Amino acid sequence: MSRFAYVNGRYVPVRNACVNVEDRGYQFADGVYEVCEVRGGKLVDAPRHLARLQRSLSELRIAQPMPLVSIEFVMRETVRRNRVDYGLVYLQITRGVARRDHAFPTQPVRPAMVVTAKNLSF
Repeated sequence: MSRFAYVNGRYVPVRNACVNVEDRGYQFADGVYEVCEVRGGKLVDAPRHLARLQRSLSELRIAQPMPLVSIEFVMRETVRRNRVDYGLVYLQITRGVARRDHAFPTQPVRPAMVVTAKNLSF
């Protein structure tokens, strides 16, 4: 079975998923991630994870790429497309692509978002 990832607005096969090498998350670890357990195909403690995500993005001054309800939908849809019953869903949001410079970009940058999900085996 093919695995799928959500990458910046598109669901793609994992083998085709890619991010820009100029992404600040790749260059400077300038991003936030959340890992949420999946049990019975359902996200565990999603409100707590999303609240922490929102707080972390705010503290790092990274724009939220979409409303939390939409982020949760993407997470659930990624779980569904990957047929995860018991496993993990990973969410990464980075500041996005900007000129390579250690300072924060002076112009607004579009954040990048990647979501993957996988079953855990015993």
